[in-house]
Amino acid sequence: MTSAASDLYRLTGADTDIPSFIAAREGRYILTAENEGSKTHVLVNVKERSGKLTSNIASVLDYMPAPGQFVNVLPEYEEGDTHEDMVRKAGEWLVGDEAYAITLGGWGGYVVVGFDHTIPNVAGLRDFRINGNAFDAADNGRPDAPKGGSCEPGIVMVAYDKNKNGRPDEDEWYEIAGSGNFTTKTEAWYSIAVENGNDTDVFRDYEMTYYRPTREEPEESAEPDNPLAYITIKDYIRWTDNRGNNEYKVKNVYHTQTYYPAWVDENQLTFHGIRLANNAINEGKFNPGINSGSVYFVLYSFRYGYVDNSPNVDDNSAIDIDWAVDREGNPVELPGVDFIKVYNGVNQENGWLGECSTEVERGEDLHMQGKRIPTLEE
Repeated sequence: MTSAASDLYRLTGADTDIPSFIAAREGRYILTAENEGSKTHVLVNVKERSGKLTSNIASVLDYMPAPGQFVNVLPEYEEGDTHEDMVRKAGEWLVGDEAYAITLGGWGGYVVVGFDHTIPNVAGLRDFRINGNAFDAADNGRPDAPKGGSCEPGIVMVAYDKNKNGRPDEDEWYEIAGSGNFTTKTEAWYSIAVENGNDTDVFRDYEMTYYRPTREEPEESAEPDNPLAYITIKDYIRWTDNRGNNEYKVKNVYHTQTYYPAWVDENQLTFHGIRLANNAINEGKFNPGINSGSVYFVLYSFRYGYVDNSPNVDDNSAIDIDWAVDREGNPVELPGVDFIKVYNGVNQENGWLGECSTEVERGEDLHMQGKRIPTLEE
């Protein structure tokens, strides 16, 4: 690059027959190509696009939560709604600047969103953010505690619309390699999780099937002095996985609607993807003085690369497209992304807090919003 109207651009495939150039600002960009000692200058004049573009999510292409305590509520299901209706409702909640949180339910539940432009992959900067409702713990009673609170990490997939057909084709999806996608041992809370007996394994080829519940009402009311009084149905939604597990999700007293997506006709739902390590620890068990009871769950934050893993005001909630990898974990160089998929990466129950359920809110093209957040240097 000899000169540029802005540093918010990306040139990829410079050594190929069809390089890609994307810029976030209009103006003149002069590219320099060198071949056997000779230089060629190419002028790229980026004009302002006609029509108003938005820095936020412009469309919701698909939505399918796994069973969870906020399913059929965020967004609200109404009798007779179809899958198409719920995708539309998810769009009404997520599109634009004034967005509301939707739930992805338990592990595997997902949403696919699109922008009305390609978000450039700017070198050295984080490129986009998908907000959640994560927050830090006020206190967990542990000296020098790692960062944590309510952190329900959603795994991020990105797609660049290479063939410009306006939809994310299967071969265009890549994984954002968050800090825990391959191992948990580099997380600040790893030793605490091991001490607590958490499942700290990472499964990159995980498959989980949920089965429609056979009842919605408890057989008998919970006893007030029962430590599991927050549970109305203990063996509520059965699930199995490709690791030989056969267990149940519970139903709690705080949310009494069905947790199974009510618009789904099938009696089972199967999801595929990466299952992260369990990041929740009942700190009340170790430090009962921090609250009046013995149940005080802290969901610890992964270092980077997820949705609903850090507060939205935290730089750690922003994503760098250069973290993208292929199915084998090899880095890929994308000029930018047009579509983003988020799915819940953790399968765990957190006492009276209920299951770990990723929530998704507003999406942001950080470059269009003028936010410069440096990437993570490791």
